[in-house]
Amino acid sequence: MHPNPAFRKTETTRNIAFARERGFGILSVNGAEGPLMAHVPFTLNEDGSIAALHLVRSNPILKALETPQPAVIAVNGPDGYVSPDWYGVEDQVPTWNYVAVHLRGELERRPQDVLPGLLEFQSYAFESRIKRKAPWRPEKMTPEVYEKMQRAIVPVRLNVETVDGTWKLGQNKPEPVRHAASRKLRKGLGQELAALAALMRRPDVD
Repeated sequence: MHPNPAFRKTETTRNIAFARERGFGILSVNGAEGPLMAHVPFTLNEDGSIAALHLVRSNPILKALETPQPAVIAVNGPDGYVSPDWYGVEDQVPTWNYVAVHLRGELERRPQDVLPGLLEFQSYAFESRIKRKAPWRPEKMTPEVYEKMQRAIVPVRLNVETVDGTWKLGQNKPEPVRHAASRKLRKGLGQELAALAALMRRPDVD
């Protein structure tokens, strides 16, 4: 997380809503030989205290979960390079604006019998957000194939203890300067630049 308090003022509820909307992040735990990471979809409960997910059985993180372990899910949002030439004022330096939320807590392995409910809830959570599409249901699969697939994955849960967000959107710049950079941003480098430019123009608005 960026140390500048100007980028750390976002309320926890907005950070949780952002993480829930993205639904995808980088799970990281400390392994015996160094950090272990996995890119995972997840769902958050109502208050953001539980992130539910699953891992393929061969994932090294599962070997570290003989007992619950401290872990973090890093959720990335829009990001982009900001050229100092775009501000329209002197003495600026290059930077990179971005949004990121970290869900930190204790990761634990869950009983295998919770997996069917987890998969059904997770698939519906994502499918229901696709416009003009009937949600996919597990019943569409051959039961034997679906059961075989389930044997290959393991349910896990992050019990979220802290939620930290960085919304680095140029809040430390005067508004006209920040807006000037946002207008140039779409021609730059990064991901979801239109969304990032909109956030730079109104960093305190959901």
